[in-house]
Amino acid sequence: MPQTLAQKLIAKAAGRASVEPDEIVTCRVDLAMMHDLQGPRRVGPMLDKLGAPIWDTDRLVVVSDHFAPAIDTDAAGILDFTRKWAKANGIRHFYDMQGISHVLLPERGHLRPGTFLVGGDSHTPTGGAVGAFAIGVGSTEICGVIVTGEIWVRVPRSIRVNWKGKIGHGVAGKDMILKQCAMLSMEACDYRVIEYRGDAIAALPMGERLTLCNMSPELGAKTSVIPPDPVTVDYLAERGVKVDDAPRWQSDADAGYEQTLDLDAGALEPQISAPGSPSHSAGAGSYQKVAIDQAYIGACTGAKLSDLHMAAEVVRGRRVAPGVRFLIAPASQQTTASAAADGTLAALTAAGAILLPTGCGACAGMGAGTLAAGEVCIASSARNYKGRMGDNTSQVYLGSAYSVAAAAVAGKIVDPRELLQ
Repeated sequence: MPQTLAQKLIAKAAGRASVEPDEIVTCRVDLAMMHDLQGPRRVGPMLDKLGAPIWDTDRLVVVSDHFAPAIDTDAAGILDFTRKWAKANGIRHFYDMQGISHVLLPERGHLRPGTFLVGGDSHTPTGGAVGAFAIGVGSTEICGVIVTGEIWVRVPRSIRVNWKGKIGHGVAGKDMILKQCAMLSMEACDYRVIEYRGDAIAALPMGERLTLCNMSPELGAKTSVIPPDPVTVDYLAERGVKVDDAPRWQSDADAGYEQTLDLDAGALEPQISAPGSPSHSAGAGSYQKVAIDQAYIGACTGAKLSDLHMAAEVVRGRRVAPGVRFLIAPASQQTTASAAADGTLAALTAAGAILLPTGCGACAGMGAGTLAAGEVCIASSARNYKGRMGDNTSQVYLGSAYSVAAAAVAGKIVDPRELLQ
């Protein structure tokens, strides 16, 4: 039976030659991940009650990113527990305050095409950008995974999204995914795999591919995948991961898809998502003149090195508008170091941006940058539901790093292309 990429990834994990949509199979997990929010403090007591050991400590990655750095004694206690648990259990791959989990996994060479990843966080599908099958689960299920090394999966049906054409200057992967959020209902994508194809995808650097796959949950999808290509191979080679089986991880030419969506990247304009849901997305012109109090570039979705480069391109030679806070929280320590080395941080801070520590922070309403009552923010993060970044009466708009930086210097939402001409 012809197989999609998702079917091939699941079949490999299940020890099968092939699998069929809606079939339930048991899969061996190559890598598990959990962080300080839903990890040791939740899973540790479960393991103690079970009296069960971790199936393979070398296949478990633990990250402190949500409460890091601590802003109060409760956060400090959670981080302290996480550190002590990781040490007591011999977790070799423990990244303490070094970056956001979904960025660290590919950045530190933990993923490759064919990897079956289960993470204790909904944005785990970020890993699909390198051709992995990456799914997020809750604390109870991640406990089962790290005890048994297995998980059952109902084989999802796949939706193929073909992006053709050449993406315009000032338009980014974030705009592509926000456009899809407006077009595709969560019901239509429920428990589906989004497979990205097309010449526009082939031209995207890895940072942009990570953004596309990261926001799978906002589509309602189980995960997303991008077939590995030379961009994938080169990205992983730079991180010490040799890929010699990329041709294996391609969908068969006659594989069956539930639907195929053809989109034109050349016609795409910068997208802004209005408060309440990423699906409330429309062209930036629809939200012109919306005044902001804060512009935030952060989170696993929108604070990678490529995002910081976008922001710096917009603000060079300009200043942040009076009364606006422009906050930058790089997604990892490596991102910060690279941005410092190439002059990106200097350009951002010269314009008036404020550099925050690496971590999830304001994206989850848990750190510096949370919003007060009635404040308006535009963010490069993934979610903007009520109360996500602070007070329930605050409003969060979503956009690319281009759009966030443009709003920071204009003091209002604008089309970033106006500042890039």
